[in-house]
Amino acid sequence: MCPPDGALMATPSGSLELDGEDLRVARATLVVLEEARRRQEARSLPGVPASFRLSELRAELLRARVFEDPSRLLGRLRRRGLLDESFAPKGDKVFVAPHLADVMGLLREAVERLQAPPPSALQPPPDEALEIREMDAVFFRHLREILQERLEETLEFARGFDLGSLLRYTRELFGEELGLDPALALLQQYALADVPLITPSGRASGTTGFHLALFGPPGTGKTFAIDDLVRGNARSGVPPHGLPGRNRYCGGITPAQFLRVGSFYRGRTFNFIVPEFNDWFKYKGMVEPLKLVMEQREVKWETTYGTVGPYTFRSYFTVNYNVRVLGNAWESTIGDPNFAALEDRMLLRFHLMTRERFRAVERSAERLELGEIDFHLARKVQDQLSLVYAIETQHPLVRRWASKGVALQPALYRSLREVSEKALARTANPKFSPRLKSRAVKLAAAGALVGYFKHEKGKETTLPVGADEEALARLFYQQEISAREGRTFSAS
Repeated sequence: MCPPDGALMATPSGSLELDGEDLRVARATLVVLEEARRRQEARSLPGVPASFRLSELRAELLRARVFEDPSRLLGRLRRRGLLDESFAPKGDKVFVAPHLADVMGLLREAVERLQAPPPSALQPPPDEALEIREMDAVFFRHLREILQERLEETLEFARGFDLGSLLRYTRELFGEELGLDPALALLQQYALADVPLITPSGRASGTTGFHLALFGPPGTGKTFAIDDLVRGNARSGVPPHGLPGRNRYCGGITPAQFLRVGSFYRGRTFNFIVPEFNDWFKYKGMVEPLKLVMEQREVKWETTYGTVGPYTFRSYFTVNYNVRVLGNAWESTIGDPNFAALEDRMLLRFHLMTRERFRAVERSAERLELGEIDFHLARKVQDQLSLVYAIETQHPLVRRWASKGVALQPALYRSLREVSEKALARTANPKFSPRLKSRAVKLAAAGALVGYFKHEKGKETTLPVGADEEALARLFYQQEISAREGRTFSAS
């Protein structure tokens, strides 16, 4: 923001903050001050400050074909104490510079700053390769620590831990109303292993990995579920539950910068946590490249600043964003009409601020602040998750265990079809997409991974989807169909 007319601001370092209108006048003033310095040195009069006439500055401005009035800049320098003003014969003005070196130094710094080109939308990202190496090192150290120091303890816990155990833990922490949200975020962490989904005929028909989005009005606990519980929040006393070294936080990053950063992740699978996803769509033209990213297709993004890609993105997103709630209905606050295409590619969880949810969020915040929430399974859950992930991604340190796919059976699809048929009976024009069922299947498969060690010693090469996994998939499917049915679309 430009300073108000007639105002000169000093930054903490003492530099001058000039706006673009002052640039050419400042350059001409520097030329005149340099000539004043030479005159002062030639006269060899100690104690007599350098000076110049207003007519000199106007002549230099005319020579440089600058037609701005210098009065504004000169007035600012006077009020700053960098120039003194007096009058000469014939109405000319004389400006004396008692601190010549200071005023010239400050003007040069301001001119250089104003002349610097604006930062490119595609400026090189920080050393993302180094960031990836550091994340790999974090995961390696954690896995080695488990194997060397806590293996028997971890295995004893893991052999009795499954999806039902995970859901009971998150509900114990946050109650029935809020417990499912952090469970979904943790299930996405298991799904990051990108384990193949195996059909009855034995072929792979996809993988477990999915993008997760929590959306709703502000204050419903979305950020806590996708970030604080996953990465931990030392200030709030929340220990990390998610995969060490596999979650890349993207708070503050622009979508253009993300598209650059994403090119470093070719052939790798990480999770990108994006709080306030709304902010990415303040930039036009972002939906199409992000749709390609989410579909894990080849990305090539061309702008006036340069070209990004082509590359293929194999990682996933966890995001939250706000919507406008109108009673029991809601509409997106993201103006791009194509944003629905991105929503269709994510596992979505709608947060409606009901009276019950308000009380649950309020009570959960109170208990957290009073230190009443005991995250007693945090390390055990993180260790079990890390070990399952390492096995399923065939990490060289855990070759004694075999990676297993997740078996899909027609019964799961029939169960989910019952849910959609009930919804279709209520309307001839459904607002939900058939892709929702695919997300529900992936969620059930992620739940099967939680129970890996319950089937550790079996000869089967796949993990079954059990009753708990099917029940969770149905619950998710029912709730998200209801959320879609409540969506409205603004006339704009």
